[in-house]
Amino acid sequence: MPSTKQPAYDDLKAIFLNCSLKRSSEPSHTQRLMDVADAIMTANGVKTETLRIADLDVPPGVQPDMTECGWPSDGWPDVQKKVMDADILVIGTPIWLGDKSSICTRVIERLYGYSGELNAKGQSAYYGRAAGCIITGNEDGIKHVAMNLLYSLQHLGYVIPPQADAGWIGEAGPGPSYGDDGEGLDNDFTQRNTTFMAWNLMHMARMLKDAGGIPSYGNQRTAWDKGERFDHPNPEYR
Repeated sequence: MPSTKQPAYDDLKAIFLNCSLKRSSEPSHTQRLMDVADAIMTANGVKTETLRIADLDVPPGVQPDMTECGWPSDGWPDVQKKVMDADILVIGTPIWLGDKSSICTRVIERLYGYSGELNAKGQSAYYGRAAGCIITGNEDGIKHVAMNLLYSLQHLGYVIPPQADAGWIGEAGPGPSYGDDGEGLDNDFTQRNTTFMAWNLMHMARMLKDAGGIPSYGNQRTAWDKGERFDHPNPEYR
């Protein structure tokens, strides 16, 4: 029997990073689908914010602040602060040449640049947060891009709930993208997956917050560096 108990989510925050190649002055098909997930979360009390990365001055690199590496300015530290303040991260990207956008690759690299930071338990600073992705385009690649993104996010420390990806692709080749002339808005598969993704992210973030994050035994870098090997079977690592 389906659960009828409605959990509370009004203490959760979600950050949506739109990796469209377009700035906010142009409409984004990826944004239109991200807005579906955003609306579901907002309706359930989650505080959401969306950033269009193309609007920001985000140089390439894998350091927390690239001004320390010779770049004249870097808008990423402000983005990183919002990411760390959120319980849920959703990355949206169009598909180009069968892969995520160049801006999306840059976002993953910049997130990776913070992966050396630790939380109070000695774990990766990203532990205790949930993540998912939204993909749109006019060519094959939804699952390929989702696999790449979700792998990257879990490697950084995010928890990926079930069915944490959703997307829509139109007919191969030039033609309408998501939302153009109503394209995709009534696609049941896309709408279902986007809804499930939004709810599963909220559920996972709720569970993680209530549990105080991921248990720390066996995954603390600080303890490992001090010689604790957490019952490793190889005597060399005990």
